[in-house]
Amino acid sequence: MTIITISIVGITAVMLAVELKGVKGEYGTYLAAAAGCFIFFYGIKKMEVILDAMRRIQDMVRINGVYLTTLLKITGITYIAEFSAGICKDAGYGAIGNQIEIFGKLTILAVSMPIVLALLETLQRFLQ
Repeated sequence: MTIITISIVGITAVMLAVELKGVKGEYGTYLAAAAGCFIFFYGIKKMEVILDAMRRIQDMVRINGVYLTTLLKITGITYIAEFSAGICKDAGYGAIGNQIEIFGKLTILAVSMPIVLALLETLQRFLQ
């Protein structure tokens, strides 16, 4: 599937959800969540291509594996947090969605701390 196919799935789900909202509102929310899950799991399959490319980059440049692993974790955290927050906001629970986004940002900050510390140690070595 391409972005066009995924976009069509998303637009179709939204149009059906809008129609169902008049009959029974929760059905529209369920449909939107199902479409979101479909797109989410399809997006996860694309990670295989990204992982392969990152392995090739690591072999070519000899980057420490910790950096690439951290980058992948950050990407995954971002994807999951945005997905979850979007569903919460669509269901009318914007406050919970905002809390998920904040928690995602804090988690990214926590995951990236070893890289920040390594950078500061490297700078400190150069300055001495």
